[in-house]
Amino acid sequence: MFRGGTCVQARETNELRRGQARGCVKRSTEVAANELEVDCVGQLARFFPGSAPVRVPVQVTSLRVGGAKLREATILEFGGAQHAIFISKLPLEFEDHVRVQRDARAGATADATVVAVQYHEGRKAVAVKFTQGLCDWVMQP
Repeated sequence: MFRGGTCVQARETNELRRGQARGCVKRSTEVAANELEVDCVGQLARFFPGSAPVRVPVQVTSLRVGGAKLREATILEFGGAQHAIFISKLPLEFEDHVRVQRDARAGATADATVVAVQYHEGRKAVAVKFTQGLCDWVMQP
């Protein structure tokens, strides 16, 4: 039986009504957001063979000329000495400038330019290239 995005067998429906369900039933639309994000950045990372999986918490600030400096907390999912890839909700486009700052280390900051944007399942992965050359702190735990 299929009802409202949840698959259950007919006999389990009565158990659910009585509160006797065996195990957890999730709606099919409740895919973990983290899985979608990883898939989105993973698709973009294919185009950057030098990048490796990392989990670095950062603050990303949009540096648009004449505009408001929008900022968000996110996680670098893939990185390398010259590139980083992360999920973003900021209105970033190709060739926009951003500042990436590592949360845990004061002074671990790098300016970068957006070099690619990947949209997937309502998420947006952004790849940036560091403008001042190599950025080794991206690969450090």
